[in-house]
Amino acid sequence: MLENLLTASLFILAGILLYRFHPAILRGFQRFDAQNRARIQAEIRDRSDALAHFRHTLSLAEEQVEEVGAVSVADERTGLPVTRYLFEGETFADQRDATRAREDKVRAVARGFYVDLPAALAARKGDGKLGR
Repeated sequence: MLENLLTASLFILAGILLYRFHPAILRGFQRFDAQNRARIQAEIRDRSDALAHFRHTLSLAEEQVEEVGAVSVADERTGLPVTRYLFEGETFADQRDATRAREDKVRAVARGFYVDLPAALAARKGDGKLGR
């Protein structure tokens, strides 16, 4: 009897919580569905795009490189607070310079992937080709 009462109470509590939070839950499912549909569409587009591999390589390299950060420091001459931009421990006065340094790093990481690619293909069993 106590077990039935506990089960019914938990079921009612779950219903109340579901009713209360269903908009947030539905938004999460819709966001997930939209991301999944966009990913599938991108995969379909990539099948006919000869440059898709380069785009994917650059996106993977971007994930491996840290972002440009903004910090507020005192100006060396006036002592007033100014914004400086940090990338990999180096300070830049201009955000464009910091972003350019980050982009150079991303390209270097991607280039390194292609430098290592022949050795990785040679290490594969078989003919070393990327065929299907």
